[in-house]
Amino acid sequence: MTLTIDPKTLFTSQEIAALHYQASVQRFDDNWRSTLATLLGLGRAAGADLVEFFLEKVNYISSMAEDDTITSVSPRISTGAGVRVFVGKADCYVSTNDLSFNGLKNALEKALGIMGLHLPIPQAYVPEINLEWLRDYATRGEKEAWIGACSSMQDIAGVLLAANRQLNKVASHAQSRKAVYFRDWQEVLVAASDGTFARDIRLTQSVGFNLLCADGANRSSIGQRVGDTSDPGFLTTWDYEKTAADVAESAGKMLYADYVESGNYPIVMANQFGGVIFHEACGHLLETTQIERQTTPFMDKKGEKIAHESLTAWDEGLSTNAFGSIEMDDEGMPAQRTLLIEKGILKNFIADRAGSVRTGHPRTGSGRRQGFNYAAASRMRNTFIAPGEFKLEQLFDSIDKGIYCKKMGGGSVGATGEFNFAVDEAYLIEKGKLTKPLKGATLIGEAKEIMNKISMCSEDIALAAGFCGSVSGSVYVTVGQPHIKVDEITVGGR
Repeated sequence: MTLTIDPKTLFTSQEIAALHYQASVQRFDDNWRSTLATLLGLGRAAGADLVEFFLEKVNYISSMAEDDTITSVSPRISTGAGVRVFVGKADCYVSTNDLSFNGLKNALEKALGIMGLHLPIPQAYVPEINLEWLRDYATRGEKEAWIGACSSMQDIAGVLLAANRQLNKVASHAQSRKAVYFRDWQEVLVAASDGTFARDIRLTQSVGFNLLCADGANRSSIGQRVGDTSDPGFLTTWDYEKTAADVAESAGKMLYADYVESGNYPIVMANQFGGVIFHEACGHLLETTQIERQTTPFMDKKGEKIAHESLTAWDEGLSTNAFGSIEMDDEGMPAQRTLLIEKGILKNFIADRAGSVRTGHPRTGSGRRQGFNYAAASRMRNTFIAPGEFKLEQLFDSIDKGIYCKKMGGGSVGATGEFNFAVDEAYLIEKGKLTKPLKGATLIGEAKEIMNKISMCSEDIALAAGFCGSVSGSVYVTVGQPHIKVDEITVGGR
């Protein structure tokens, strides 16, 4: 974008104190143009190569039902802003709760000072940055009414308690039943000295169960969660009866399951949340934050084969209602689709503004942050392995003895891609058939090796809601894949 300066907007820095601004924190709209354009011009006059402001309002609430009682209601309302200053390839970030002109100016002054810059002298001319016409995704998408159309606290409590009662009906040996819901409403405004000026409203919701069953020394624990963006009525459409039946069935099978024997096995990994391993073990290694730290084995592999030729993978922010979908990222760039891997060949990295400046990889609309207290960083959105050409039966038929990983649990990933993940629900595969349930399985491997062992992908892609923590806090993401076959992986057990 070419920056142009209107000579009529030039003024000296000593005039700033006398300027009058009427922008209100009640609404982030075009009335903020003059305020932010002046501050951005002040930062540029101080010698910054680029200045960016991120303004945010949040209205959040979560609730939990334990057994037949609402035990937690946690509301949070916050307003704040952050300013990022770039000088060459270096940058710094300062946040504030004070959205007055002087409050934002003080935050800018601190950021400039960290970079060794100072506000211009009193007689210096300050250009008011010529911002683009406001790209208002909130108004365009009729999002202003979302917050008022969400479920009331009374309705939330009613759904969670009804869901837990249903779970009690269908689960055997239930020791603990939890139903959890949250709603996160966010309004953001981004303005930068390259002319960026954009606004959006986001609505993210999630609801699910956690069930613990026990019978003597036997224990099982299963959780299941669904998520949505952009639908105020999401909670009322949750089919908790079906979810309760699925969770209860899984917990019942795992309660008396045998422990898996350690060893190297071929495995079939289920679709939906099975994609968490690709997200964690490979997706993070394709973020430019990893290239900057030189902690990814793929940093110089663009255009080269890094995975089996059966594997194609995407990261995008456009899928309707998906948990990681965004119309624009937290740097004001419109969402897009990014092809990461095509038939095993590394095609692109996931880049934010700072990552692009420091690595040379193009921005992908992936600058994301938990909130105004964090600088944006390269983060995944909806990340998934694309559907393949095989029928599901063909994956199982190709295995004489292996393991079917139906539900994935928690895990950890090292900086360079070493991972271990628990499997909450697994079954033994014998001669292409599922035989007995197994518990206690842990998948252990390394990204650059396991990517070359994903030899078959089925046609049945499905996505699941997830949460991702990294340098810019926790953000909402989608993981996903079809069923996949891994030719060999280390499985920890007993």
